Amino acid sequence: MALRLADGTSWSDTLTRAVATTPEAFTTADDGTATLRNLVEGQWRPTGTPTAVRTPVDNTVLVNLARLDADAARAAVAHATAAHREWARTDLAERSARVVDALDALTAHRDLLALLLVWEIGKPWRLACADVDRALDGVRWYVGEIERMLAGGREPLPGPVSNIASWNYPMSVLVHAELVQLLAGNAVIAKTPSQGGAACLTVAHALMRRAGLPATLLSGSGEELSEVLVRAPEIGAVAFVGGRSNGGKVAAALLDSDKRHFIEQEGLNAWGVWDFSQWDTLAAHLRKGFEYGKQRCTAYPRFVVQRDLVDEFLDMYLPVVRSIRFGHPLAVGTGWAAGDPLPKLDFGPLISAAKADELRRKVDEAVRGGAVPLHRGKLDGAPFLDGQDTSAYVAPAVLLAPPGRSRLMHAEPFGPVDTIVVVDTTDELLAAMNASNGALVASLACDDEELAGKLAMDLQAFKVGINKPRSRGDRDEPFGGRGASWKGAFVGGDLLVHAVTVGGDDRLHGNFPDHSSYPAT
Repeated sequence: MALRLADGTSWSDTLTRAVATTPEAFTTADDGTATLRNLVEGQWRPTGTPTAVRTPVDNTVLVNLARLDADAARAAVAHATAAHREWARTDLAERSARVVDALDALTAHRDLLALLLVWEIGKPWRLACADVDRALDGVRWYVGEIERMLAGGREPLPGPVSNIASWNYPMSVLVHAELVQLLAGNAVIAKTPSQGGAACLTVAHALMRRAGLPATLLSGSGEELSEVLVRAPEIGAVAFVGGRSNGGKVAAALLDSDKRHFIEQEGLNAWGVWDFSQWDTLAAHLRKGFEYGKQRCTAYPRFVVQRDLVDEFLDMYLPVVRSIRFGHPLAVGTGWAAGDPLPKLDFGPLISAAKADELRRKVDEAVRGGAVPLHRGKLDGAPFLDGQDTSAYVAPAVLLAPPGRSRLMHAEPFGPVDTIVVVDTTDELLAAMNASNGALVASLACDDEELAGKLAMDLQAFKVGINKPRSRGDRDEPFGGRGASWKGAFVGGDLLVHAVTVGGDDRLHGNFPDHSSYPAT
């Protein structure tokens, strides 16, 4: 059956809605091409070098980013610093009122923000809506708690917070963090992720700016702008979410400073299976784990399985993998009508054709090195439009025993590829689960929860689930990492507000050069 785009969801329709909603943030050429403006020095400015941004959904051009150079970024930081001083003097009631105004505006345009995410980063509709909802619901909770969190004399940082985040959660991670930072009395600066989410963030920041919030949003090369956005003396704190390579560069740039920072990097999150029999329960968890193609810092791409349970594990696991649904997130049948649900997919494309090709090469490399391919899905039969580009799509794959020298053995694939390692003892279990020098989360599937609790104490993960997955969490739930997966202060709930304020008892939980301090999780 031939598929088509759901009515009203084309990129042309979506962009028209975005421009009509926040015209101040777009420059539109006579041919209809739109360029995103930068929010700098308190205004939306049509400056910068235009660079085309493509969607992973079908590889077509969406908009142009206007990339700024370092000099323009320095001017933006200087203006944000002046705005920060004024905002820090604004009383909490006024700050809260403006944040609520922004939340109300964002809520009114929730569906537009979600649809922008579908096109920009390939999230299926349900997951795109969840990303927006988590951001807005989470910040509303902070509005109700902020007075208590600031008790004891906590004050804003000496300068604005610089946010450099990856593309995969523009609303629930980046905008959420910014709004809490603003609530705590800080001006905010955000760098637009180069790979996706720029239009959604542009609309969101236009609505935030209309509410009177001192926010800066700029685009540019991370390599060129990082010297300013990380090392500028005016910056009060640096918040980074991304990979270990770029995160390591940010951490190195801060070594000779005492600047507040929170650097979240990926780790190889592992799920261990030992003396276990509750397969139906585990199957439900593992299916949900494929959401967004495992392009999440808290995804579980590694399973470490007791040898005596490998057959039972595969009897449960392989049917789950074969049932995963992926494809074009907006492709519907000819009978679809307005009001009908959009496709219920586990994931769409990876973030780019280049990332998809890289992941395929990693799988091929591991198989050539000796890994056993237990499942390698195909794109055939997935819901796509006739003739569409599918270069960013990767079907699920499962490899047994990846060789030690392969990249999949030691690093997170950031895609729908799982690896299975077989062990014979609990010492081997722990060693295999701790293969990446620290992780954000880990889980143990074990009928004996007392034994699982003992094993969990030796896992190098910030959060450990017993017979359940762990995630970033919401509201008052702390979040951080162990080892190389996290540098600086931890976040979540009180910890997030304390990380972006000073005063009172300023001993923060986190990983610091001379010590680490962990909260209860």
